[in-house]
Amino acid sequence: MSYNSSNTYKRPLLGATNNSLITLIAINAVVFILLNFLRITYALAYDTNPTAEIFFTKEILDWFVLPADFGKLATRPWTIITYMFSTYSVWMLISNMLWLWAFGYILQDLAGNKKILPVYLYGGFVGALVFIGSIHLIPYLHKPELLNSSFIGGGAAVMAIAVATSTLAPDYRIFPFINGGIPLWIVTVIFVAIDFASVSGNNGAIALAHLSGGAIGYVFMKQSAKGNDWGEWMYSFAAWLNDLFHPEKKIKSKKEQHFYKTDKPPFTKKQNFTQQKLDAILDKINTKGYDMLTTEEKEFLNNVSKEEI
Repeated sequence: MSYNSSNTYKRPLLGATNNSLITLIAINAVVFILLNFLRITYALAYDTNPTAEIFFTKEILDWFVLPADFGKLATRPWTIITYMFSTYSVWMLISNMLWLWAFGYILQDLAGNKKILPVYLYGGFVGALVFIGSIHLIPYLHKPELLNSSFIGGGAAVMAIAVATSTLAPDYRIFPFINGGIPLWIVTVIFVAIDFASVSGNNGAIALAHLSGGAIGYVFMKQSAKGNDWGEWMYSFAAWLNDLFHPEKKIKSKKEQHFYKTDKPPFTKKQNFTQQKLDAILDKINTKGYDMLTTEEKEFLNNVSKEEI
């Protein structure tokens, strides 16, 4: 599939409230600032840095990151969502947000604003399931140190965005001043290689989670091309919540009608009878006959007779 410079969808402005790409970046940035503010607070509250990090991780960070242990996950199930928006590493934040902006901007330009958020969430959710499942089901990864590990960052979600964009338009060209541009699929391959190399050495489960996020991005766009929009239910649910908490803003399908109790009959529009018009019609009957009257003139006479009755 190839796309030219003409846009099929209108991309929202950067400052628009419905810009999903800006919303995702903003949420990641806000959580980053919050975590680092609390981290600094703990560092100031304790004399030694190791002690501050231990208490910060136990009392704050563990409530945001995704644990591999089922027992911990049962006590904090929301982490399957919060982990993909959480990071306190400035380099991880910059890397993820730059790639998210690069691929998300193109996806938003080509497929519209409504695809970005579902792809991001699907990628993060599937990545979480693969992270936990691989540690418990793959013998190579079933180790005590990995059973106590956790998953943080939007790597799997950003991978989903990257692969989804490349699936939609693999021949999309960037940097057109370089020999006509670099195909998007080449950039995606480079991104996947860099990401896989950076995380596979530390935790193989995280590498598998990132790759699974890319896989769900590919499947999402293939299903979308067939007319199966996996993200439609998210926006329907969001609209339902908005109507639930803001009933006064719900768009009414029918025009409001007001009725008042009264003894008088309702006003009805009547034809304006004039003596001059009546005399003209009567003269026409005398000279040409009744059959020569038009339908409108006959209706006029009929209405006049009813009024006189």
